[in-house]
This record gives sequence, C-alpha cells and structure tokens, in this order.
Amino acid sequence: MFCCLKNCVNGFSLTPSVPIRVKESPIQLDTLHMGHEVVIVKGGQRACGSGCVLGNAPLVQNKAYFEVKLQQGGVWAVGLATRDTDINKVHGGVDKESWCLNSDGTVRHENVELYHLKTAPRESPTTDILVSTSSPDHIDNDIDKDGDKITAVMPVEGDVIGLAYDHVELNFFLNGKNMEIPVRSIRGTVYPALYVDDGAILDIILDNFRYPPPQGFEKIMVEQSLL
Repeated sequence: MFCCLKNCVNGFSLTPSVPIRVKESPIQLDTLHMGHEVVIVKGGQRACGSGCVLGNAPLVQNKAYFEVKLQQGGVWAVGLATRDTDINKVHGGVDKESWCLNSDGTVRHENVELYHLKTAPRESPTTDILVSTSSPDHIDNDIDKDGDKITAVMPVEGDVIGLAYDHVELNFFLNGKNMEIPVRSIRGTVYPALYVDDGAILDIILDNFRYPPPQGFEKIMVEQSLL
C-alpha cells in the first residue's frame, strides 16, 4: 500500500512554501462520498487506494463530458453512479446504482455484462467486443451488424477515457475515439464514478480536456448549491 500511495502523491507536496493553487471550479472528487480506503490528492483530481469515489457535482445538464486518465494500471473502473451505490466496492456496475467500464474488459450494470472486451496485445489494431444478450434494453442491435462482434481497443496505462452523457446514453471514448459501447437506461441523479484497487491511479479531468468533447457536449456545469 505504501508503494501505491507514494506513486499516488508523486508530484504533490504538503510543504508550506509551495503556493496553493486556487481552483477556478469547485467541481472535484468528493471526499464525503468515497470508500473508506480511497485516497484523494492533487486538489481532488486524483484517486488511488481501494474503493469508489464520486464527483461532487451531478450531471444535470443536457450534454455533459469529462475525462479520466489511467495514470497507473491495476484494478479500476470508470462510469456513472448515484449516491446510493456501494462506494466500498472496487468494481463498477456490480449494483443497480452504477454503470461502468472495468479494467477486466467488461461494461457492467447490476452485475450484468452489457459488453465484454477481449483484451489483446497493444500492437494489435483492434480488440474484439462480445456483446451480451442478457440485457437487451441496454444494447442497440444496429451496433452488431456482422453477428456477435464489433471492434475497439481496451484502455491501457497512459490512455485517456472520455465519458459523454446526454440522459439518453453514456458513451465512452478512448483517446478521443468513440468506443461504440453505448450504455442506456441510466436512471436517477448520477455522478462521475471512479473505482481503484491493486495500485490503480486515476486522474479525473474536468476542464482543459486532452481531446475535444463530442459536438454539443461541455464540461460538467456547476450547480448553484456548489457556488
């Protein structure tokens, strides 16, 4: 754990002589809604340790976008969740309150595989995605025109995962490219959700994005209650 935390706080200092950077936006990872073993550093932008942490602002606007950088590999998941999700879990989408892409290649909700990415060497141009048929409400049959497979690439350390949500579907982007694994039927007031374990380090990016958001999508807007 010490080694993991050392990497987590790399570049971060508590020395009083270091000037405190004033954040322009109050949106960040929420220390009031995180697992008991989650560690949040870098001004509320980095998660490590073990468990889940939510963002402190819900996605209430019509089209919201944020990014997550996979700073260090391990067990991780990214997606959306309500505040009723179990924040001490290290896998996302295992309850009815979360919808997540996991490091094991699964996209899950209520512990049902909506998609399963078969991991492959990075030099391979694509990764097969097996589309689960157990939850048809979440899957568009038009995606799978050739039978039971579509193609994408599984995120690895250093990649940036974009998440775009318009209250109809959640789409994941890998380094700016749509992964074509939309998740639908998301209900309730949802927040960004990051899960970490086994040394994983995730950085949430809430503005100054690494890749342009899809057309019409913007950074998460601040609710009046957060001002």
